[in-house]
Amino acid sequence: MTLRVGYFPQNNSLWVLRHRGILERSVPDVEWVDLRSLPAGDRPAPTEGLPSGHGDHLFDGGYDFIGTGSTPPVTAQAKGHDVVYVAISGPRVENGRIVVPDDSPIAGPADLKGRRVALGHGSWQTTLLLLALEKAGLTWSDIEPVDAYGNAAELFLNGEVDAWVGSYPYLTDVENRRPVRTVIETPGLFSHRSLWFTTRTFATERRDELAAIVAALKESDAWVEADPREAAALFAADDGGDVDAWEHALRTRPWGLRPVDEGFVAEQQHAADLFHANGLIPRPVTVADAVLPEINELVAAPTP
Repeated sequence: MTLRVGYFPQNNSLWVLRHRGILERSVPDVEWVDLRSLPAGDRPAPTEGLPSGHGDHLFDGGYDFIGTGSTPPVTAQAKGHDVVYVAISGPRVENGRIVVPDDSPIAGPADLKGRRVALGHGSWQTTLLLLALEKAGLTWSDIEPVDAYGNAAELFLNGEVDAWVGSYPYLTDVENRRPVRTVIETPGLFSHRSLWFTTRTFATERRDELAAIVAALKESDAWVEADPREAAALFAADDGGDVDAWEHALRTRPWGLRPVDEGFVAEQQHAADLFHANGLIPRPVTVADAVLPEINELVAAPTP
């Protein structure tokens, strides 16, 4: 049976694994599915909901296993999909933050009221922005979110938005072109982890293949940590970006897989509750329902 793995550059670990051939040593029949090539489906306005394509395609035969940021599995649960978390990364708090032009009058989260804020809606950026608004006593309806996955930096530089939930390496280029000021730091609000998830059917019925994926990711991540320069070239070759910027981004990120712990579940549950309270998902979800102790044991076990 073919093992189908969904990947894209935003999950750095799977992107590198796709190019290293490590998984194929133990699972010869692997089909790599570039998430960017799949049908986008309906993408709701950022004031009305969250895009759900990543989770939907996991359940319509698009792939068997996927790695993303923190938001897609919550969205999938809210759609009624029976997802299972496999592993999480360490915190990636250095990866991004909310910035404004240096001469902006915006001094903190409360000043975002009525402002246009660019973000990759449906990613970790939605979570960070919601948490920042909550801290300021604001809701999603108090701002004008601008869904700008591909051109957020351009909108920011052109003055078409007031603030931007930026991430590296794309922040590097902007910082080199104009002075920016951080108004909301990620540390203290959000751990911003990479994570990997699958269907309950795959997690329970294809355990050997899941174990092979976990082992391959651990080995590949160790390689990135040891040689971030060579890994950076894999990303720059795809997006035409700067190898130095990608190397900086990769050096500041944690590597390796961790079991899903209580702290992460509590953080995810808080985010899920905020999504529902702000009308971004149709129903409440219980994050703990997507955690299996035996999968945690698999991830925590030493790699042979």
